[in-house]
Amino acid sequence: MRRIGVMGGTGLLSLDAIPGADEAGWSTERVDVVHQETPHGVVPLRCMTLSRGEERCELVFVQRHHDASGGTVPPHRIEHRANLRAMADAKVDRLLAVCSVGTIIERLPPGRVGVACDGIDLTGVSTTFHDDEAVFTSMANAYDEALLQRTASVLGKVQDVPSDTLTVTYWLTQGPHFETPAEIDAIERLGGEVVGMTMPREAKLAAELDLPYVALCIAANWAAGRSPEGRRTDLVHEEVSAEAHRRLGPVWAVLLDQLEA
Repeated sequence: MRRIGVMGGTGLLSLDAIPGADEAGWSTERVDVVHQETPHGVVPLRCMTLSRGEERCELVFVQRHHDASGGTVPPHRIEHRANLRAMADAKVDRLLAVCSVGTIIERLPPGRVGVACDGIDLTGVSTTFHDDEAVFTSMANAYDEALLQRTASVLGKVQDVPSDTLTVTYWLTQGPHFETPAEIDAIERLGGEVVGMTMPREAKLAAELDLPYVALCIAANWAAGRSPEGRRTDLVHEEVSAEAHRRLGPVWAVLLDQLEA
């Protein structure tokens, strides 16, 4: 049985159903919530079993910002090791991450969904399962090429744009503050095309676990200083989150496609 991990965040707050799954012949057999214990904390997994005739597929959802009290953990305090270890222990065979990003480039305007082909993390904050031993993990292929190409193809079709315009380099910022306009100018010069506060840390841990990983990037807003309304236009988290949530159509298309993969 295929077991697909889905990592939600600001854009994808929960996973209760996949729009279009019924039309594709899939029905929900059961939904379970499992609290997976890991060496780094307890992670709530929402496990959804879908069936179509003799086929079975399980989706395992984690909200990366989960909190034991039911609240929301800010990005700089997420225990990514717990989230990724829980996914690995659930034996998912691939992990699709959904991320809300600020966009710097015109070919991925707000409202469009892209896919990360690479990441840049210059925060200086270590993210690893190997704090006490010297393990050096290659990041040359951290973003699974087959998943990336298939995802880009689906996104291109449903958004009616060339798929090669949707691959982006994600620049990791520390958070929880949004970036300054000057920081965005510098990030662009150094190769960043979208900015966010989480994803490359997940990619590093997925690489350590040898877990195929792909990250969908919902362009929820222009990055600081790039808004047509002016360089000093404020960014408001609630507005960014709401915009990302409204743009989930292409994400559902990718998930439906993965049910067939």
